Amino acid sequence: MNYRQFLLAGVLVLLAVVLWSSPEFKQIAAGVAIFLFGMLSLESGFRQFTGGFLERVLRRTTDTIPKSLGFGVISTAIMQSSSLVSVITISFLSAGLLPLITGIGIIFGANLGTTTGAWLFATIGMKMSLSVFALPMLVFGVVLKFQQSRALQAFGAILAGLGFLFLGIDFMKEGFESYQSAVDLRDYAMTGLTGLLVYTGLGILATVVMQSSHATLALTLAGLATGQVTYENALALAIGANIGTTVTALIGGIGANIAGKRLAGAHLLFNLATAVIALVLIEPLRWSVDSLSALMSIAEDDYTVKLALFHTFFNCLGVAVMLPLLSKMASALERWLPEPEEEVPAQPRYLNSAAMDSPDSAKAAVRREVWHLFDQAFVILAHGLHLHREQIRDSDDLAATINNHRERIDIDIDQLYRQRVKYLYNAILDFISGLMARMGSASSDESLYRLQQAAAEMVEAIKHVKHLRKNLTTYMVADNEAIRKEYNDLRLRVAMVLRETYRFYEGEFDDATTAILELDEIAVRARVGRESMVARVTELLGTKQINAGMATSLLNDSAYASETVDSILGGTRALLAATDTGAARTTEALSVGDAGQADMNV
Repeated sequence: MNYRQFLLAGVLVLLAVVLWSSPEFKQIAAGVAIFLFGMLSLESGFRQFTGGFLERVLRRTTDTIPKSLGFGVISTAIMQSSSLVSVITISFLSAGLLPLITGIGIIFGANLGTTTGAWLFATIGMKMSLSVFALPMLVFGVVLKFQQSRALQAFGAILAGLGFLFLGIDFMKEGFESYQSAVDLRDYAMTGLTGLLVYTGLGILATVVMQSSHATLALTLAGLATGQVTYENALALAIGANIGTTVTALIGGIGANIAGKRLAGAHLLFNLATAVIALVLIEPLRWSVDSLSALMSIAEDDYTVKLALFHTFFNCLGVAVMLPLLSKMASALERWLPEPEEEVPAQPRYLNSAAMDSPDSAKAAVRREVWHLFDQAFVILAHGLHLHREQIRDSDDLAATINNHRERIDIDIDQLYRQRVKYLYNAILDFISGLMARMGSASSDESLYRLQQAAAEMVEAIKHVKHLRKNLTTYMVADNEAIRKEYNDLRLRVAMVLRETYRFYEGEFDDATTAILELDEIAVRARVGRESMVARVTELLGTKQINAGMATSLLNDSAYASETVDSILGGTRALLAATDTGAARTTEALSVGDAGQADMNV
């Protein structure tokens, strides 16, 4: 048993003793537990709707900072869980679907969205008994949870979650009311700077322990409504809850890549800055809340509503101060947390536990990781042809570059494969397997199989180049001009396909259909080059420009070059098809139709 298990055992024993000795504390603790269970159920229900709908909304409504801010506010207000919004945002950022500045905008909005929970608890939860609504919600929620429809199950979880939330608030209120006859918690109230700091710390601790700023606010409002917590101390607890909620984002960032860690850092910076502003300006803020309450006809002693107003006020102030600095914050985080240098063996960039939190972001992460594998394979394939990647990508006259470039590049393809590709390939297969297991066989879609195929094709291309390289290394520098020219032609055939497919890696295509059709044209050109070489080899052998051994090597290596080209094109095609499976099916049907027509013409 390690120290964590000892610690957990000690906490459980202590909690059991306190619950046994204090019925009042037991009532409050039960209220908190029920409330937290309601939050989990609510989050679980909304999470079942994130298999496509929320992701599509997120992509379409976050292309500007105001839109990303609005998305954060509205989604958190609806789901009542800034944690879920943060986790989804981190997963999308980790998969490369969102830029950092957009993710920060969503986090800013999510902080504003949490203020709606305080208003809900203060205006409804503390003014009336919610158990009247809670019990029917629980009954209907449980009934819906047993239905076969995924949508009904999700709605049932949401309904049950709301029921548990309401029931938990009632339990907390009754617990604090019971405490009045046993002990007066106001005896422990603290004023001045000491009280401000101590109760802010308690708010942080409570939120870290319960992993929910909503639960801390609900507990604070329950104590405030029953007079067990003073208004001054409640303000400090609300500030502490705002700081404590960053722990959830930090935990989510641990399993994310560098982009997710940057977003978690932005969340921490924003909440700390907002809390510092609130602590420094506590008296002006308190005066402003009193003045605004008077204008809104809020009773002077209605402290629960005034606390909700304060919570909204200082969060709005934090956004107003930090929003103009958003770009600078993003730039600073990119400097403080730079992209790690490529390790040996090459590490996955996009496959992480955070990306797995959403089906759309998980599939996007796999797609980007396969492109990453393609980028690594490109280096090996280029060096296998005794060329540098820059020569293939940037040369204005690739044929002249190849004919004039006779430098040998000494590499061990097997070692490079192990360092740059094998680890990535294994990681991709493991991630896809885990994703399919999580999604279930019924919902596993075609795009994942195509991505798996794409990765396998790139691995096959490396194996073919390895065979091609053996004779290529000798004949590319041979004195016999004819054999040297033919091997340079093989290099050109593969290099041209690499160059063309790299355009797709850089995103130079408007839609998958057009890109796949372009690949078909490249394949046709490669096939023509292959057939013309066979004719040339026969002619060169007949004119004694090459001998029979050279001809045999050339024909075998032409087959290896063709297989390399086919694997590169097949892998790129599968990658593009995974982006738009509908377009892929259409172009495949056209290809089959064209092939059938060609057969008839023959």
